[in-house]
Amino acid sequence: MHFAFTDEQVMIAETAKAFFAENATSERTRAAMADAGVDRLLWQAFTAELGLAGVAIPETLGGVGLGMVELAILAEQAGRHTAALPLLASLALAAPAILAGGTDEQKARFLPPLASGELVASFAAVNSDGTPGATLSDGTLTGAALLVPHGAIADLFVVATDNGVAIVERGALGLGITPLTSMDQTRPYARLDFGGVAVETLADPRAAVHAALTTGWLAIAADALGGAQACLDRTVAYVQERVQFGRAIGSFQAVKHRLADMMVAIEQARSAVYWAACAIDEGSDEAEFAVHAAKAFACDTYSHCAGEMIQLHGGIGFTWEHDAHLYFKRARSNTSLLGTPDWHREQVAALAGLDEAA
Repeated sequence: MHFAFTDEQVMIAETAKAFFAENATSERTRAAMADAGVDRLLWQAFTAELGLAGVAIPETLGGVGLGMVELAILAEQAGRHTAALPLLASLALAAPAILAGGTDEQKARFLPPLASGELVASFAAVNSDGTPGATLSDGTLTGAALLVPHGAIADLFVVATDNGVAIVERGALGLGITPLTSMDQTRPYARLDFGGVAVETLADPRAAVHAALTTGWLAIAADALGGAQACLDRTVAYVQERVQFGRAIGSFQAVKHRLADMMVAIEQARSAVYWAACAIDEGSDEAEFAVHAAKAFACDTYSHCAGEMIQLHGGIGFTWEHDAHLYFKRARSNTSLLGTPDWHREQVAALAGLDEAA
């Protein structure tokens, strides 16, 4: 595999970096936290002006027709600023599920408005204990789905059950949506209750779930990579300015070592994330192994770097006014969403045959 970005990918990365640096400011993110966790003007600009919302959706369906590397680039840059966008829910979970498992009619109906940002979708996976949260029988959905990202504002839900994948539109008779209070207010969750909701189903549920989870794991890993890098960059800037005992604290050996450890972990996470993205794009046999490894390593790295950011900022790092807590909370959210690092390492071990050896 060739891991260097192409000229087009470099251009996308530079464009996305500039876009989020200018628009996903701390002030706007904090304002969005009080508005269901969505910066609506930022989402409009991301979908309409930047035009990359449909990055992994085929051009024939209104998208840009690129791949997982480009999606990872966008997720990384959004993660650098804890951008309050439904990028994960709508573009990395719901859209891939419909693209992989939907009929031609369903793809034509749902994917163009998702690519344009006209519709926002979310994906309801199995519960944290591994059991389905909802039951599908004769075109009717009952039960509940827990911890649906950006579920309070989504127009469309892709719901995985034990025997199929359903599409539920907001406003469907029998659908109840309850916003939940979560630690990461930039990516809030909702509970969906299904009281005998009449639904349509995707033609290939196995392909739909596989695509959603694979792309979702990659997007979370890329988001974690961007967040970890931001933690390091902000901390380096701070320790160069903060003076104690007549010296910048960044000149102390102990501080240098901690920053160096952060940098090494981030570079390892970067390799893992883009290895996974390349493997998926190229249809490699290593893709499943790589994406589990990337999700585990990048999320652990983010948690470590966010914790170090708070510690090395001292007293100010613990305050509500400083952005360190936004990164720490997003890091914890990434760690628990769609499988913990320990669970993903178990999958890596199983794929490598280590469970049989044990």
